[in-house]
Amino acid sequence: MRRRSRAVEALAAVLLLALSAACGSRLPESDFEHDDRTSAPRDTAPLRVGIIASATSPVGGTAFTGPRDGAKAWFERLNARGGIDGRRVDVRLCDDGGSGVGNNECVHRLVEEDEVVALVATTAFDYAGASRVSRARVPDIGGQPIGSAYDTYPHLYGIYGSLAPRHGTTGWDGKLYGGTEVYRYFKREHGARTAAVVSYNQSASAAYARLVERGLRAEGYKVVTEQVDFALPNFRAVAADLKEQGADLVFDAIDSHGNARLCRAMDEAGADVTAKVTNVQNWTSTVPDAYEDAPRCRNALWATGSSRNFDDTGHPAVREFREATKGLTTHSQWQLEGWAAARWFTDAAESCARTGITRACVDAYMNRGEGYTAGGLLLPVEFERRPEPPRTSRTCLSVARWQDGEGWVTQGDMNRTCFDVPQLAYAP
Repeated sequence: MRRRSRAVEALAAVLLLALSAACGSRLPESDFEHDDRTSAPRDTAPLRVGIIASATSPVGGTAFTGPRDGAKAWFERLNARGGIDGRRVDVRLCDDGGSGVGNNECVHRLVEEDEVVALVATTAFDYAGASRVSRARVPDIGGQPIGSAYDTYPHLYGIYGSLAPRHGTTGWDGKLYGGTEVYRYFKREHGARTAAVVSYNQSASAAYARLVERGLRAEGYKVVTEQVDFALPNFRAVAADLKEQGADLVFDAIDSHGNARLCRAMDEAGADVTAKVTNVQNWTSTVPDAYEDAPRCRNALWATGSSRNFDDTGHPAVREFREATKGLTTHSQWQLEGWAAARWFTDAAESCARTGITRACVDAYMNRGEGYTAGGLLLPVEFERRPEPPRTSRTCLSVARWQDGEGWVTQGDMNRTCFDVPQLAYAP
């Protein structure tokens, strides 16, 4: 299997965003047709799709808008080219405010009142309405797995796929599984042996840090644990100890503001590392501003994920994305993944054009056994319903490194940077 498990990153997303709040290639139609099927009368009415984003959530106005903006850009370009089988896509947006109540209201409006054919690129801090979407059999395509909904309910298709049974219970008996491929990568490719994990003295932060530590130890690392006070963090002391311990890598369970302060302290202390490792949420073009006072640490930033680097404009699918989004002030990996989610819906809808674009037909496309790549933007995404959890898995990895003057520089071919790694259980 070449799909990379992102369950651990889903947990990280919940943690880091919560902490921030506290801190103030289309397939041909013939593949899906049978000789005994007849064409439906041509429908020219607009196709309604919904996008739910926690745009005004407590964690800040831009934390959850990347996938929405990427999806909107795709649909705008699609409509300019004639839509889907001559039908314009009518995008209905809903801001749930980052609350469960607001999310249920958005689900009611889009699913029950507007009767959208699908939801696309959902990015919700509290996806409280997920069960209602599933009961209505509305395909939710390419959503960000901030919580566990995409490993719980049928008809929900997260951007990274799922192997879980998805019959209403999260994962396997309430547990999800994440791999150690990130740690294996830095060990194999860069000879890293000592890794530090920085966390707050706060329960969620400490819990995620323990999970990272467990994965690192499984890969044979010497692990240095650093914990700081949540209210008054002493990052200078942490930076000094990182230098003393000779850490090769730094992972963290802290928010983006804390990361910037940690990097500044590391520069001041002369704590040079092979990599300061971050995740897809922080894979953005805002690095020069966020890490303005930490040039050495800034140029040691590495990001890992399951989608092609948004700065990799040598790839035609990325180049198309960047051309369509050139009017945006910033770019991010979440925008690219939102764009990929909208493309995914489009491919599904086009496969249904001959017989009628319905929720059921789109859902059937999503349930196919083969991996989906959005023209090479994603590592192959699969949905299976395995009765037993994976113990090991072959997982692939997209890796990029920040370099001043060049942006995020792709490190190797994501379809070949693959590892057979153990899958570790955790409770979301």
